[in-house]
Amino acid sequence: MNFRMTEYRALFYRIFLPYLFYFMARVLFFLYNIDLIDVESVGQFFRLALIGLQFDTTAILYTNSLFVLLSILPLKINTFPRFQWGMGLLYGVTNAIAYATNFVDFIYYKFSQSRLTTAVFDVVGNEENKVTLLLLFIKNYWHVFLLFFVLGYAWYILYNRVKVSYSAHPFAIKYFLQSILIAVFVLGISIIGIRGGIGNSSRPINMVDAHRYVTNGTHADLVLNSPFCLIRTYNKNFFKKVDFLPNDQIEDVIHPIKQYSGGQHKGKNVVILIMESFGREYIGAFNKHTRIPDYVSYTPFLDSLANHSMLYSNAFSNGRQSIHAMPAILAGVPSFKIAFTSSPYANQKVQSIVSVTNEMGYDTSFFHGAPNGSMGFLGFSNILEFDHYYGKDEFNDNSQFDGVWGIWDEPFFQFMNQTLSQKKSPFLATIFSVTSHEPYQVPSEYKGVFPIGDIPIHQVVGYSDNALRQFFKAAQKEPWFENTLFVLTADHCNESFYSIYNKPINRFAVPVMFYAPEGTLVGESNELTQQMDIFPTLVDLLGYDQPIQSWGRSLVAGKEEEIPFSVHYLGTVYHFSVGEFTFVFDGEKTIGVYAVEDVGLSVNLIEKKTPEMEQHERFMKAFFQDYMNRVITKRLAVSSFNN
Repeated sequence: MNFRMTEYRALFYRIFLPYLFYFMARVLFFLYNIDLIDVESVGQFFRLALIGLQFDTTAILYTNSLFVLLSILPLKINTFPRFQWGMGLLYGVTNAIAYATNFVDFIYYKFSQSRLTTAVFDVVGNEENKVTLLLLFIKNYWHVFLLFFVLGYAWYILYNRVKVSYSAHPFAIKYFLQSILIAVFVLGISIIGIRGGIGNSSRPINMVDAHRYVTNGTHADLVLNSPFCLIRTYNKNFFKKVDFLPNDQIEDVIHPIKQYSGGQHKGKNVVILIMESFGREYIGAFNKHTRIPDYVSYTPFLDSLANHSMLYSNAFSNGRQSIHAMPAILAGVPSFKIAFTSSPYANQKVQSIVSVTNEMGYDTSFFHGAPNGSMGFLGFSNILEFDHYYGKDEFNDNSQFDGVWGIWDEPFFQFMNQTLSQKKSPFLATIFSVTSHEPYQVPSEYKGVFPIGDIPIHQVVGYSDNALRQFFKAAQKEPWFENTLFVLTADHCNESFYSIYNKPINRFAVPVMFYAPEGTLVGESNELTQQMDIFPTLVDLLGYDQPIQSWGRSLVAGKEEEIPFSVHYLGTVYHFSVGEFTFVFDGEKTIGVYAVEDVGLSVNLIEKKTPEMEQHERFMKAFFQDYMNRVITKRLAVSSFNN
């Protein structure tokens, strides 16, 4: 009989407990996000939970690897009370930290709509008000903390139900050999579990593998758990060269080097308005054809301005985070698994609307009402070579600080107007708003002024829409206004009320709108549009006649070779819409093909191969190959390409 059987029973019991509590966390994650994850029945939920055991095993064994190792080694002091107390402390701390990340995802998933990964550290890394944000999170989501402590206490009670009593083990050969044999066996089983099972011997399982077992993309997020996703994305270099097509065919397929001969708005000022979290869902002008019963708009000013603007009502963001939007909109460089700005390749020459207008003699400015450096915008604005950066420091009036993110939109928009009115034309100005962001507050004087709506963001959308109204009202009195081209879009989407906007593709549905005061840009287009198209469109409108590097297209050039498409990354896969289809791509192969109007990705057509599918899939792979290769080899500008 093995001398240590009581210890082994205790070890297996204690490793079983995380499975029980991870299941409870999965139930709570689903309940908190039930409107985003479409589960048809209790039976389907349990099937997904069963699949999730594979990913739970990896996370649990990673988290408890040191605990397991110390439990099985023949240390002779294994049963000493002090040793057992130390083991309990190690177990409690490591599991509490890992388990807590699941609870963060109960709320964070609503905004990112992707499981928690190490990319979150890029989001908060540049914030100076981390303590304030944490305190607000605790205040607003106290119920999540309460649940965590209740379940944590239950886990503590259950852990202590099985104790290891002191027993003096003689350091005999039999004791030592038995311990070593069992240790080898347990370690072997643990390694297999960490890698994801015997069937995954070629490589450990990662987040993408969740899609192997599900047909609905959102189910993958239910199968996964947050500790697993954080572990698998730690210190991973996302960018890697791929070879889907011969390199000499790439440029003929996607035409990454473009040249335009437009100039309808040559010499005009440009103001780019990037509205925080302003999804298409909230703007009535972009929902005239959605046929949503009892639809309510929260943007009366933008709805009015849209009557005199050019709307792109089938436009999408290229990312889910604010820092993803800046390079996509200004430079046509999308971000996928991680923000391009946080990658090892961000510090390179990047051709953008900033570099183009700098070359054309424009004064260029970036405005963001948050503390200077927030979101990493200041650093990337320097890479893009903006002449000026205007943040909270330059505003220099903390009485207008919202206490969380930055200066309220209305006064900061007025600050931009006053600053621009002192500049000589032509100028390029980009402003990134801040107020329409969680925790969705409005200034005290505006409480009760705007419709509360059905979800918290509706009221602040109304406030920021009014801030735009006041900005345009003031700006139109200035000499520069009539000679200015305005572009309005959003960085990403946020909370959804209407179910159509909870669908995987529509979680990226943002407005894209061009406004010229003299009325030369009016109408609506339903062609596929994305943030990456804004840079080449502005190049075309401003009459810059030199080559540029761009994966986007000019929305006004009407060139046959410029194929409309949109691409983004959600959870563990890419969604690439082009022509009649949306491809779900894992970075190596296509795992799903859907009709482009099937925004819920409900009917997989992958088995129905057609020549059109193959042609569009080739276009998609050419894009990814060129994207990866250009980022890695630092060829994000025509000048560096020619070198």
